[in-house]
Amino acid sequence: MATTRKKRVLTGSRATGMPHLGNYFGAYKPAIDLQDRFELFLFLADFHALNEHYPPEENRLNSYRMVASFLACGLDPSKSLLYAQSAVPEVNELAWILSCQVPFGVMARAHSFKDAQAKGIDINMGVFNYPILMAADILLFDANLVPVGQDQKQHLEMARDMAQRFNHHYGECLVIPEPMISDTVAVVPGTDGEKMSKSKNNTVSLFADDKEWKKQVMSIVTDAKGLADPKDPDTCNVFKIYSLLGGPAEIGAMREKYIAGGYGYGHAKMELLEKLKEKFGPMRDKYVSWMNRQGDLREMLHEGSRNARALAAEKLNMVQGRLGLIGRPF
Repeated sequence: MATTRKKRVLTGSRATGMPHLGNYFGAYKPAIDLQDRFELFLFLADFHALNEHYPPEENRLNSYRMVASFLACGLDPSKSLLYAQSAVPEVNELAWILSCQVPFGVMARAHSFKDAQAKGIDINMGVFNYPILMAADILLFDANLVPVGQDQKQHLEMARDMAQRFNHHYGECLVIPEPMISDTVAVVPGTDGEKMSKSKNNTVSLFADDKEWKKQVMSIVTDAKGLADPKDPDTCNVFKIYSLLGGPAEIGAMREKYIAGGYGYGHAKMELLEKLKEKFGPMRDKYVSWMNRQGDLREMLHEGSRNARALAAEKLNMVQGRLGLIGRPF
């Protein structure tokens, strides 16, 4: 009896420095949670990261950090295909083919381009063509589902339009991806109460040492209520972060302490610090171990990339055949 193939989910992540709790709850955990239910393709989006203009040494280090982070947080390469975008040149070949199908006016309406314009950023063609490269990432691997937030939903719609346009002109070839939009992905508050972001310098690091964790936790902004005063947990940044880490009983117990009074923000911060150590301490140890074995990380990425490239070459040959190109001698 034939078994039904799991649906293929594809997602990528840009490497942008030391990971923080926002990265974990916004990217790492949601992706890792998919690996048992779907055929997960996870790639290091290192070509997309070039728009940030990091020095070469920092690009390389950030790539290792991202891969080590996913592995430390529970990604299993035996269940998922982990690869580097830059190691699969077929992505860029398909991006060129797709770029020949997309009208300029459509690209000029892309959120990524319009947002860069609004911020007065000096826009390079990488920023302008971002949705096309994203579409190539997806369509090259026959992804059925793509996890996207509201900010990326338009770009996925553009990828779907590109695939439909190609299939209309050249016959069925590209799988039309569906969005996987989760309403449960947490927005993690930073130490200032705004959304946690490296650019705002308000992060709690995922793999800091105990001393740095304490410094970051103690810097979380609270109101001026005194020790004896009852406090509102729902407006407190400390409680909001703790609620992401603790179990239901632990969260409920802290809530009661807030409301009862006689419980200071310093007490709450120390509880949060201990919960950080408990939840992320073992992951931190794994992360440090992987970062001390960057050669192993590189080989793991290369192995996954070789497997990804074999699939990519097969799809690209099909695309080239539909276009009437001579193609490559595979």
